[in-house]
Amino acid sequence: MIHYIIQIIAFQLLFLVVYDLFLKQETFFKWNRLYLVITPILSFVLPLIQIDFISQNIPEAYIIQLPAVILGGSSSSGLFASETLDAISITANQSLSSSELIKIIWLVGMLLSLMIFCYKLYKIAKLRRLGTTIEIDGTRIRILPKTDAAFSFFNTIFLGEELSEVQKTNILIHEKIHIEQRHSIDLIFFEILRIVCWFNPLVYVFQNKMVLLQEYTADAEAAAQNGKIPYYEGLLAQVFKTESISFINTFFNHSLIKKRIIMLQKSKSKKIFQLKYLLLVPVVCGMLFYTSCAQESNAQTESAATNTEGEVMDKINELAEVIMKKGNLSDEEMKALKFLAQEAEPGDKVYTSVQEYLDDPNQKEIPFGEIEKVPTYPGCVGENNELKKCMAQSISTFVGQEFNTKVAGKMISGKQRIIVKFKIDNQGNVTNVKAKTKYPELQAEAIRVVSKLPKMLPGEHDGKEVGVLYSLPIIFDLK
Repeated sequence: MIHYIIQIIAFQLLFLVVYDLFLKQETFFKWNRLYLVITPILSFVLPLIQIDFISQNIPEAYIIQLPAVILGGSSSSGLFASETLDAISITANQSLSSSELIKIIWLVGMLLSLMIFCYKLYKIAKLRRLGTTIEIDGTRIRILPKTDAAFSFFNTIFLGEELSEVQKTNILIHEKIHIEQRHSIDLIFFEILRIVCWFNPLVYVFQNKMVLLQEYTADAEAAAQNGKIPYYEGLLAQVFKTESISFINTFFNHSLIKKRIIMLQKSKSKKIFQLKYLLLVPVVCGMLFYTSCAQESNAQTESAATNTEGEVMDKINELAEVIMKKGNLSDEEMKALKFLAQEAEPGDKVYTSVQEYLDDPNQKEIPFGEIEKVPTYPGCVGENNELKKCMAQSISTFVGQEFNTKVAGKMISGKQRIIVKFKIDNQGNVTNVKAKTKYPELQAEAIRVVSKLPKMLPGEHDGKEVGVLYSLPIIFDLK
């Protein structure tokens, strides 16, 4: 989700850069209006598009294939001595996960933005109630008492009664153009974007550029009807007190007047400059190339997986035929089959062949009950039974203290059972830690904690140090 939002902001920034560098000084107001409306929408859509043709046709010279690594490890199928420890019970209160906290902050921001939007609507409704309505040439005009404000909203023009007749004439021409071209719809569109993406500053930049473009459009047409010189005089005659509402078409705005006059003085752009809009084609194509290559090609992955599975099945079928012909397998052959079937984990010893595994003295099978001396937790002393009891208590205390109960999100509730399996190898190190539970957060935390267990004295048998497998149940009670 975060990556998607970053892509949206990056694409919007690129669209704005193109607009500022190549388009904003041109007098193609209708095309620029279309650009400012469509490109924010494109920035939401493009990250979701992935064209398989692009990702599948990237030259193989740019794909680095790493060599395969053969790993061998242990399993609980009798290759090592094993022991089940007493279950550990951990009680914790539920807390919000980081993703849920971000979601709540986003929703709260949306709610505040919506409240601000509703307040702006309330201010307009209040002005509507204060004034009196008249109609001139089919246009609804609301006369506001004791003010010289001037703006339009949808099909209504708001005029202060303190304006002179000359000013009212210029303003009516200007604001009628806003109404005829439905400029209020564009501004409401950006208000909705501001509510949903209140955290994105580029949405505000898009809206400000749209406001300025609408003023350029209305100025150009109004000056064509009245003449540029009288229109300049009207703009500079007075600085009006206006309502600060982001989605109304305000006639006078201090920060925009200079830009509007400069744009009025510009000659009409040559039609050949409309070719600048073709810049959008390579920009969009570049974005599609990025989104297609940024994600793994599902088709390529599935194809490679299918080929690999086919080769493995062919070998398994050949092996099955040989086994059926022979009948019973020797102990060494059974041990080799177990080695091939067991799951490898990062950190397992690397074997380059099955024979190397069979020749490893550490892989000798020993029933747990026959071990002469079990592994010893630091600080534990006594006979085997005492060492077992001390080991269970020490591990229970360690896990209870180290386990971070805050990893449980709000969606996890009640008692959750985690089964952790690990090995104390022939050097006393805790290795091959695995955990099984339906929640990835609890699984990762269980593996982290058990992996931190201190180095122990390894088990011994026939004068040799041997590895021992342990199974540790953890009961996680969320209240």
